[in-house]
Amino acid sequence: MKVLVETSARHIHVSRADFETLYGKDAQLTNKKDLSQPGQFACAEKVTVVGPRGEMAMSILGPERPETQVEVALTDARKLGIVPPVRESGDIAGTPGCKLVGPAGEVEIECGVIAAKRHIHLTPADAEEMGLEDKQIVSVKVGEPGARETIFGDVVVRVNKNYAAAMHIDTDESNAAGLSGEVYGEIIV
Repeated sequence: MKVLVETSARHIHVSRADFETLYGKDAQLTNKKDLSQPGQFACAEKVTVVGPRGEMAMSILGPERPETQVEVALTDARKLGIVPPVRESGDIAGTPGCKLVGPAGEVEIECGVIAAKRHIHLTPADAEEMGLEDKQIVSVKVGEPGARETIFGDVVVRVNKNYAAAMHIDTDESNAAGLSGEVYGEIIV
């Protein structure tokens, strides 16, 4: 069972209210590039994320979400001075917050900074074909033997009819395994 493995760099998902504060009333997200997941896109707009020890510019991913969320690799978090938990996207209760700075204003989010849990997106048909279920935990082997071959454990399977089959890991995980270009991983149940 093979799956495309994609590296997800640090990024922000914004709520409508926070985006208007950051970019101005009636501002709209600008689709710069479609992403592999249907309906998801990288935006031309960026935001500066400010933590206790540092700041960095991050791209916004669209479309807008009900709540603002910042997804970072743990290396990014150290630079910012934030200690985020590893969580699934959207699970932000009790997480640290930060300040976001845009060209029109600033937003202080009380929570929402996470290190995204590595996960595999599958359609129901893909999951059935692979014998996998939503929320199942699997491992995925990537790389070539003798060249930083790595087995990622604790990978959550996420099943939804709106997904395209792909595993997402962050830049720290990708760099640790020496991944580049188009990469496929072997799902181990």
